[in-house]
Amino acid sequence: RQRWRADGRALRKLPVHVGLVVTEEEPSYADMASLVVWCMAVGISYVSVYDHNGIFKRNNSRLMDEILKQQQELLGLDCSKYTVEFANQDKTGQVLNCQSTLKVLSPEDGKADIVKAARNFCQLVAQQQRTHSDLDVNMLDNLLSSTNGFPDPDLVLKFGPVDSTLGFLPWHIRLTEIISLPSHLNINYEDFFSALHHYAACEQRWGK
Repeated sequence: RQRWRADGRALRKLPVHVGLVVTEEEPSYADMASLVVWCMAVGISYVSVYDHNGIFKRNNSRLMDEILKQQQELLGLDCSKYTVEFANQDKTGQVLNCQSTLKVLSPEDGKADIVKAARNFCQLVAQQQRTHSDLDVNMLDNLLSSTNGFPDPDLVLKFGPVDSTLGFLPWHIRLTEIISLPSHLNINYEDFFSALHHYAACEQRWGK
């Protein structure tokens, strides 16, 4: 437990929000739970889990059970509860001891955020609080953050052979570092931490 926390502190920079994107056809609950718990253990505040078929979201209770089991086994009783949020639904879990929040997403969620932001902007225009010419990148960012409640991902770990994020939060990841790994199946902590180390060493030029 202390090793994981020390690993997180040793990195030059630690992502605030990590997206775990599975492009493989048969996702593994146990392996995804390991990735989520490792994120919590090194001190990452927000984690998004995504697969393009929506399997994790449809079976969210199974994923939650596996995460809780591994939390208790790997992190001990001091981290026995956590907050899980399913996009566009009520929160599940009332106590946040790990300072980490999990969101389970499917393809419709990123699109729904954009639709909701557009609707909110149209209402502002109708109420004469904004004009149509006010809509720009910063405005859309603000509207999306107010509907989504999560910061944009700093890092996406994409698992599988498909060279695409397959609809994962299409607007939110335009500045995100994306690291591809061959598979999430049987992944080990060393592979996970190596990806974090690679992210920490990246110089983000923000389009320059």
